Amino acid sequence: MTPDSTRTAALAALRALVGRDAAQFHDGQFEAIEALVDGRRRALVVQRTGWGKSAVYFVATLLLRQQGAGPTVLVSPLLALMRDQIAAAERAGVRAVAINSTNAHEWTDVLAQLERDEVDVLLVSPERLNNPTFRDEQLPALVRRIGMLVVDEAHCISDWGHDFRPDYRRLRDLIGQMPAGVPVLATTATANSRVVADVAEQLGGEGAASDHGVLTIRGPLARTSLRLGVLRLPDSPSRLAWLISHLGDLPGSGIIYTLTVAAANDTAALLRSRGYDVRAYTGQTDTDERTESEALLKDNRVKALVATSALGMGFDKPDLGFVVHLGAPSSPVSYYQQVGRAGRATESADVLLLPGVEDREIWHYFATASMPDRDRAERVIAALSGAPLSTPALEAIVDIRRTPLELLLKVLDVDGAVRREQRGWIATGEPWVYDEERYGRIAAERLAEQRHMIEYEETGQCRMEFLQRSLDDPTAAPCGRCDNCAGVWYPAEIRAEATDAASAALDRVGVPIEPRRQWPTGADRLGVPMKGRIAADEQAAEGRALARLTDLGWGGALRGIFAAGAVDAPLPPHILAACVRVLAEWGWAERPVAVVALPSRSRPLLVDSLARGLAEVGRLPYLGALEPRDGGPSGQPGGNSAFRLAGVWERFGADALDVPAGPVLLVDDLADSRWTLTVAARELRRAGATAVLPFALALRG
Repeated sequence: MTPDSTRTAALAALRALVGRDAAQFHDGQFEAIEALVDGRRRALVVQRTGWGKSAVYFVATLLLRQQGAGPTVLVSPLLALMRDQIAAAERAGVRAVAINSTNAHEWTDVLAQLERDEVDVLLVSPERLNNPTFRDEQLPALVRRIGMLVVDEAHCISDWGHDFRPDYRRLRDLIGQMPAGVPVLATTATANSRVVADVAEQLGGEGAASDHGVLTIRGPLARTSLRLGVLRLPDSPSRLAWLISHLGDLPGSGIIYTLTVAAANDTAALLRSRGYDVRAYTGQTDTDERTESEALLKDNRVKALVATSALGMGFDKPDLGFVVHLGAPSSPVSYYQQVGRAGRATESADVLLLPGVEDREIWHYFATASMPDRDRAERVIAALSGAPLSTPALEAIVDIRRTPLELLLKVLDVDGAVRREQRGWIATGEPWVYDEERYGRIAAERLAEQRHMIEYEETGQCRMEFLQRSLDDPTAAPCGRCDNCAGVWYPAEIRAEATDAASAALDRVGVPIEPRRQWPTGADRLGVPMKGRIAADEQAAEGRALARLTDLGWGGALRGIFAAGAVDAPLPPHILAACVRVLAEWGWAERPVAVVALPSRSRPLLVDSLARGLAEVGRLPYLGALEPRDGGPSGQPGGNSAFRLAGVWERFGADALDVPAGPVLLVDDLADSRWTLTVAARELRRAGATAVLPFALALRG
């Protein structure tokens, strides 16, 4: 096509996409389309949210399909984003379908549509690229006839990106397999110069259609509709009380971001109790419920979704009126990405950050969660050097929990050290060396990002300009709208009844501890001669903890007790009083007749004072602690179920205790895997207790 004919066809497609006959291209949109359609080039588009990156790949797809090209493969990271992209494609007359974890029942139909050439865009997650059936049986044929590859949220490719995902690194191999002359487009709104260079290098590869390499189109990242602000309040009750007082004053409907699942659920419950129509939205929310919640927010039928970062990249609601953060993300770049959900098609949207004192503790955990540990990696490779193993079977051999094990396998897979097959995972035999320097640099960069986020909170300069400079935007300039440029725009006062309600909600005590019912797979290989269901007369009953360590209320006080380096000491009286309240509200079928403690190597004073205190208040005999056997429990926290069980199996004895025939309250400091409580309860049941009621000061998670 000639440049003029390409522009004419592209403009017609754009107007059909947006539904406006007078629509025109934004700066850079047609240049990207022309590079893909006429130049068959590889392009990286870095533009602010709402600029129209999806218009580039949908219009380019239509033009390429008109020229006889095969379907576009769009790699998209989130189900919510896929749903929005499919809806947008339909408006443009683009036939789009998805293959993901939620529509397995539709895969056969999708593959048949592809075979009949009835699909213009196929959306897949990066994880799908390593599904053995898709990778080995379906992807090769798709690669042979692919018309264009689109990588959405391309900052995920880079180690330096704020939301790096190991599976995205497979795209470099995919690009290397594609026929020469297939255009490639990568898009993102959140990439600084380092990420741009990294992504461009991975897109370039061999076989680029032009000597010019990857075309990078960057635009100004300022969001003129956003009014930014930071309100520092002393504690969690104050922040929640501010929300109760002023959520109704915020424009339209919006998103309230929290850093943890527990905070999202607790905040949503509190706001609903005060009459606000809100819903929690986290990675643990049921898929159908998440879909329903997205629709309710888009239709303005709820005031807000209280969400974790699970509602992050790509969620499309152009008229979103506000974004509030209860706690700060760990980097300004990540913060920019989340606040970019608001004000895409409105003249004004309010963005307010309410930082929390607990933010840095949460950042510290997530900063290293995606980086492999040398010892763990070498154990996994060694275990996979024989026959293929499923993830559960591998988990029973290496002492790594399921979630971090799955992440480590992804990293080792994209590094070429292991491979996923139909029968499970297996080592490739390729040499693998732990890149200590690389991971050290990444860890240092994460710490620098955290310091930069604190600087954003404390700066007296323009906040939008600060975010732009964090993204290396050369057009960064004062916005004239934020609280530093134009003065404080948000109210600071908090109603007394709101403070009372927030304090009461955060002062609630008691979290269930679900009992274990099944012995873990593979425990018999580690010296535990148990399989299947735990015998009913050896099980623990449902227990209680004062709170989760991640809770907004009592979680703060408990995090201090369990912090690294904290000195073992008797339990403070006010926390003991809260524990007594948990027992008073328990509602057990039969009151316990005695108290027993678990022996503790790290916090003996804490556990002893807790057990004695509960026994004294409840006027119950304190039988003492279970007797440690063979040195007591072995192993460290954080391992998987089979290893955690093996580390406590037959390490406790109740022989020295005069266990009565009745319910026994079993006291511990921290419930994590729950295998310590399970084994201890079994010993007490075998010693004569008719029931065992576990009580822990804190529940991890």
